Amino acid sequence: MKLRPAQILVLGFATVILVGAVLLSLPVASKSGESVGFLNALFTATSAVCVTGLVVVDTYTQYSLFGQILIMFLIQIGGLGFMTMTTLIFLILGKRITLKERLVMREALNQLTLAGVVKLTRYIIFTTLIFEGLGAFFLSLRFVRVYGLYRGIYYGIFHAVSAFNNAGFDLIGNFRSLTPFVEDPLVNIVIMGLIIFGGLGFSVIYDVFTIRNFHRLSLHSKVVLTMTVFLLVAGFLVIYALEYSNPKTLGSLSPAGKILAAAFQSVTPRTAGFNTISLPDMSLAAKYFTIFLMFIGASPGSTGGGVKTTTFALVLMMIYSVITSKEDVEIYKRRIPMDNVFKASVITVMALLQVLSVSLLLAITEGADFMSILYETVSAFGTVGLSMGITPHLSDAGKVLIILTMFSGRLGPLTIALALASKKKTAMLKYPEERILVG
Repeated sequence: MKLRPAQILVLGFATVILVGAVLLSLPVASKSGESVGFLNALFTATSAVCVTGLVVVDTYTQYSLFGQILIMFLIQIGGLGFMTMTTLIFLILGKRITLKERLVMREALNQLTLAGVVKLTRYIIFTTLIFEGLGAFFLSLRFVRVYGLYRGIYYGIFHAVSAFNNAGFDLIGNFRSLTPFVEDPLVNIVIMGLIIFGGLGFSVIYDVFTIRNFHRLSLHSKVVLTMTVFLLVAGFLVIYALEYSNPKTLGSLSPAGKILAAAFQSVTPRTAGFNTISLPDMSLAAKYFTIFLMFIGASPGSTGGGVKTTTFALVLMMIYSVITSKEDVEIYKRRIPMDNVFKASVITVMALLQVLSVSLLLAITEGADFMSILYETVSAFGTVGLSMGITPHLSDAGKVLIILTMFSGRLGPLTIALALASKKKTAMLKYPEERILVG
């Protein structure tokens, strides 16, 4: 049977997850020498490959060094995409990249054409090594002082890989994430930098570093950078204002600490999953706003999830065009094709339907309050990893639902729908057109 690119992607990710789950369920992967159980291992493997960060057991206290390193490799494979890793192996072996493989790579990298996909893959690998290497070096400077030489270097590497791939896994222990470093400028700035660059998309990074002139950038890069800056600034201002006087979050911090924590909390919902303040103690308004940021997520072709910044931008511009009675959707003096706008609308609607459906099912299977359930669902779909603390207490049914949501969020609901759908058929006839009333 000839598989389509979307089907190859879905099966490829599923295979990596299953192999990871089997290895993580082995006794050698656990510190106690006892298996964590296949379902818990499957949850962790899915969270790692889908670069989410939600965990049912604490990564440091539960998993051995073998288990932790395996999780780091799964994060790397998931962040770059299994096709990028496959291409790397082919390039090392000197194997020719066939047309079919290039088609799958185009689908995986979210590119419009086949031109330059192999070159882009090489650039992705090189860029990843540079950013993760620099991140590991600077993080090690701090972690070595706290944890000693070898453990500090290891922590630097692990957290750099986790941050650049927007995974959110940590080794601090006891589900604390990076809260012990809430006022540490070095750790905060390095982690935020890795998250932001990892979430921009490799084609945008390439554009920025080669062209270095905003007006000459591609339209895609302009929209990504504009939306990223807007969401980061808006996120910082809203969280800073809402949590400024909250004694359990920003209220107890120094003036500089308040700014650092608010900035970090505006960055991390963009699919990263780290936190430096207590999430359950945030105000209801701040939690709701964080859900909004998580739903949007990162940008196409990046290591992050969500509906993506460009999708959100197209939906906003479509709404603006309808309100202002414009025939076309326009951004930066460019007209957007209607099939592009239609796809953005479909992705947004499918994402909303999935989030609402999974939230409803979790409300039936779990005993948590609805805000925590909705927060967990959007976090899983956006491959974020932030939680109100209910993840370790999920029922088996709840774990399965979150696993499926993380998988769908990483690949995209539209990609999975295309993989499951029957082969496209050309319509032999067209029916008469007729309008219906809307609104």
